[in-house]
Amino acid sequence: MSENFYQQTTRAPHSEFDVSLRPPEFSEFIGQDKVKERLLLMLEAAKGRGDVLDHVLLSGPPGLGKTTLANLLSKEAGTQLHTTSGPQIEKAGDLAGILTNIQLGDVLFIDEIHRLHPAIEEYLYPAMEDYRLDIIIDSGPSARSIQLNLPRFTLVGATTRAGMLTAPLRSRFGLVNRLDYYDHEQLARIIERSASLLKVPVDRDGALEVASRARGTPRVANALLRWVRDYAQVRGGGKINREVADAALGMIDIDAQGLDEMDKRLLEVMIYKFNGGPVGLNSLAVAVGEDAATLEEVHEPFLIMEGYLMRTPRGRQALPSAYEKIGAPQPPRKPDDPQQEFFNE
Repeated sequence: MSENFYQQTTRAPHSEFDVSLRPPEFSEFIGQDKVKERLLLMLEAAKGRGDVLDHVLLSGPPGLGKTTLANLLSKEAGTQLHTTSGPQIEKAGDLAGILTNIQLGDVLFIDEIHRLHPAIEEYLYPAMEDYRLDIIIDSGPSARSIQLNLPRFTLVGATTRAGMLTAPLRSRFGLVNRLDYYDHEQLARIIERSASLLKVPVDRDGALEVASRARGTPRVANALLRWVRDYAQVRGGGKINREVADAALGMIDIDAQGLDEMDKRLLEVMIYKFNGGPVGLNSLAVAVGEDAATLEEVHEPFLIMEGYLMRTPRGRQALPSAYEKIGAPQPPRKPDDPQQEFFNE
């Protein structure tokens, strides 16, 4: 099955298009006000002490600005940013190569830090706490340990799965921040800013129309804007208004609530094949012909946030709004079902 729009957007987070629209300084970063305030306070305090910024963990769904914040932290601190990801660090030598190139005060950004190999994670602990790296060379009788002293640096870790982080790693971060989904007003401001950079005229209603279907995510909002821009250029006279945005997004099967074809298919399968659930994730994945991880990371968070389904100990359960969405009759009352309370309101 070919990837739908949201899957493509989630899996291609660092395209040139995305990078070109990133805010160059904190004052232009829209949303996440509490997180920004904390980070700026830490930066100011560190500068006042002549010290290096403490390690920072950023968690939350993809596309909310974790990489952008890491870039802004490095720029605000006046140091260099070194970027890698958990899966790219396969052995201790890879980590040593990265850390030995770091200068005093530099920022090391590790994306998907929850995917670090446990053995690599062990090497990271003394690097974060004592700024040293203990590397074991060779094995058996010829094995020996080499200790490398490192300059003080800041590790910024990003994760979409905070629950998968080990407690020892999590405890070594001085500040843990969770990024939340954006509201329509914030997304509309982001779209207006991006449109001005792209030199595409967009009115307020057009920006809000795109924002309302962007699933609370700036990356999705910018990707939708790119498509709507193309549609407006060919069929909308070059300007984005509500009518043009609605027609453009309808053409790629994204409805007024931001649900795409796979979202609706998932709800239909839950209701018509599994009687609304509860149903296991793997069973759902087989029924819709999609990878379980994709359903869990791309589609489920939005459907749960919007109140279409929920997770229970027995599996996924469709909620009343899901029945209403696809035009299906709600199930009869089941007095002994603890989930039935949602259908009695």
